Amino acid sequence: MKIEIIPATDIIGGACVRLTQGDYDRRTTYYRDPLEAALRFEEAGIRRLHMVDLDGAKASEPRNLAVLERVASKTSLEVQYGGGIKSREALRSVFDAGASRVICGSIAVREPEAFAEWLGEFGPGKLILGADVRDGAVAIQGWLEHSGFTVRELINRFTPQGLTQVICTDISRDGMLCGPSAEFYAGLQGAYPGVEITVSGGISSMADIEALDSTGLRSVIVGKALYEGRITLNELKRCLQNA
Repeated sequence: MKIEIIPATDIIGGACVRLTQGDYDRRTTYYRDPLEAALRFEEAGIRRLHMVDLDGAKASEPRNLAVLERVASKTSLEVQYGGGIKSREALRSVFDAGASRVICGSIAVREPEAFAEWLGEFGPGKLILGADVRDGAVAIQGWLEHSGFTVRELINRFTPQGLTQVICTDISRDGMLCGPSAEFYAGLQGAYPGVEITVSGGISSMADIEALDSTGLRSVIVGKALYEGRITLNELKRCLQNA
């Protein structure tokens, strides 16, 4: 299997939680200390961790940098961090706290010139475009607001600036354990061969990941399926050892 598996840690109040369909009122807390989860993933052989500051997404500024700093300093994981990054100062603070890559969503929609500048300044290897999709449109502001843009329109806006990484989350499937929209993601990856399309939302089993791998997708974010035991750490370890 070639596809990279990236566990998700969504942070509210310093704890590791999962939302259902992006609804802040439908959340489950899995780890009071996200470092505990990160260490377990690292021991299984994971290389990259997806961390979303849900408090920061609501507040429009990072709010859980202490969690990021702790995980980044006490593990060897590459942490990609998103949530509330609306200014260059916020972006620098996230890198200073130990993030290897930073995910930008709302800023790319509302201030595309700023995100384009950041791509040039920090490099496409450090910045990820976050495109969270609901009913065909990209949602912003912690999934609370529709932008009116499709994911392809958003990607097209930044490929001239060298964009190489996109996380596309299907909000309707996020936390639902119903399987991903494999055809949608395969079509997106086929349309942009120079861009790594990371699948996010709906993963329920290793079979889902194997199906995505067979279509040539390069990376996938897994959240609730791991926390609910639909995919075990032993399965993860075996899969990574055979990669």
